[in-house]
Amino acid sequence: MHIAEGFLPPAHAVAWGVASAPFVLHGVRSLTREVREHPESTLLLGASGAFTFVLSALKLPSVTGSCSHPTGTGLGAILFRPPVMAVLGTITLLFQALLLAHGGLTTLGANIFSMAIVGPWAGYAVYRLLRRYGVPLMVAVFCAAFVADLSTYCVTSVQLALAFPDPGSGFLGALGKFGSIFAVTQIPLAVSEGLLTVLVMRLLVQSSKGELTRLGVFLAEKESRSETEAVAR
Repeated sequence: MHIAEGFLPPAHAVAWGVASAPFVLHGVRSLTREVREHPESTLLLGASGAFTFVLSALKLPSVTGSCSHPTGTGLGAILFRPPVMAVLGTITLLFQALLLAHGGLTTLGANIFSMAIVGPWAGYAVYRLLRRYGVPLMVAVFCAAFVADLSTYCVTSVQLALAFPDPGSGFLGALGKFGSIFAVTQIPLAVSEGLLTVLVMRLLVQSSKGELTRLGVFLAEKESRSETEAVAR
């Protein structure tokens, strides 16, 4: 769902950059505090960023000027909260634009807003809601990754529809067209991403139980034991 370099009108590119900037700046403060207070979390932070980089680099051609791909932002949002994920997502998008010609510098603000801000916040909101009502961890993880992916595609559709409204039906007509084209590839990708994120979380439960407990992934010590036992089986 990266919008390609130079595809958005200049005014739109600037507006999305301005909208994204406060979230990224707040995320930098959150990330700095996390690393300063818990330096042992740097390995897991790096893994979360790498997970996002690798998944979002697997692009499939879609709407002209964009593409479909997993996002990988749900995992980082669950572990470190959306503000930190805004920074990790921004770094990912910047490196992809510079090294892979995936996305672009002029559209960086728009891509940050959809993938590094809205996606993580939507996925994390679903995760917290489900956990509040006692939904099992892995079910909540799947739903969070699924929603983070789909919400990113929805925002990208809105961004393209705002920039290129349909001559006859305007913004809503363009939104329907962009959204329906994206949906063909994005919904299966969101399901696949949800399943992969569950697999990664199961591995983390085995290898980083202490860190997950500190990050508040487990609701209680009893759940921590039950999740570990379920993975072991």
